[in-house]
Amino acid sequence: MKCSIKVIRPGVCTTIQDLGRIGYQKFGIPVAGVMDEFAASVANFLVGNERNEAVLEITYLGPTLAFQEEMLIGIAGADVSPKLNGTPVPVWESFTVTKDDVLSFGSVKSGVRAYIAFAGSIDVPPVNGSKSTLMKSKIGGFQGRMLQAGDELAICVRHGSVPQRLPARFIPVYPHSNDISVCLGPQDDYFTEQGIADFFRQPYTITANADRMGIRLDGAAVAHKTKADIISDAAVIGSIQVPADGKPIILMADRQTTGGYAKIGTVIKEDIIKLAQMASKDTVQFCRISMEDAQQKYRAFYQKLEEIQKTLQDSRTTKMQSHTSLRDRLRHLVRRR
Repeated sequence: MKCSIKVIRPGVCTTIQDLGRIGYQKFGIPVAGVMDEFAASVANFLVGNERNEAVLEITYLGPTLAFQEEMLIGIAGADVSPKLNGTPVPVWESFTVTKDDVLSFGSVKSGVRAYIAFAGSIDVPPVNGSKSTLMKSKIGGFQGRMLQAGDELAICVRHGSVPQRLPARFIPVYPHSNDISVCLGPQDDYFTEQGIADFFRQPYTITANADRMGIRLDGAAVAHKTKADIISDAAVIGSIQVPADGKPIILMADRQTTGGYAKIGTVIKEDIIKLAQMASKDTVQFCRISMEDAQQKYRAFYQKLEEIQKTLQDSRTTKMQSHTSLRDRLRHLVRRR
């Protein structure tokens, strides 16, 4: 296998992820996939990929990567102070790297997770239709694990794309406190009226026990009518389980396929993105939303991604046409001489 990138330092937790292993939960196989679907999709758009192409997901501290060939790369999501050969480079942009260039990262300025996309594809075998790394099961990605120093990645490079910048109006901010919209259910009848009122009334703090599997919260205990346990049923991303201690747990990308704790509600798609960029000691305030409003926001989320993709495609076409026109003019001048 050819080596396109050498991992000098791996960072805290750098894994290969795409949009997840869809259609296998009935067999007990978790979905996995990127935590922040928005940032990962945009990183792919910046290099001309479709949004389901595999990317590198960085958590807190990024890796140091040495490139062995020229390619276009894009970075989106958290500002983890990226540098190319020691010179700062922006987030939410794509740029060309050449042989022997070194990409490194510094301190986190905002957010938690960033994504690196490559024009082309990361050459690792799909498992059940996905390249996503599920570390606890040791499947997918690079040998089923996070990257380590000395690893060598192969990239099937696609040439011909041009650097892009995401328009400022699309760039999100990552505050330390967020309102999180929740649809009640499916087991809201397991909780007292006061328990549900407490859940929506007081803010919760994200604890240090937060990772790709779930986010444990600290705050007002949510009172059950009788018990916390249910007959295990399906768990989806954003499901909010409440165990016997009354402290909510939000299930995330690497969640189990089923769970035996009552679920008071489910976080909507666009607010899962907010949670993916929040750190320990950040706070959330839950807000109730109707199913109809949640569906409308769901559609709007994907419409926004479609708008971004089209905007970048139009910009790319204009740049390439301009480049072709300039090249033709130069050739014409050379002929005249």
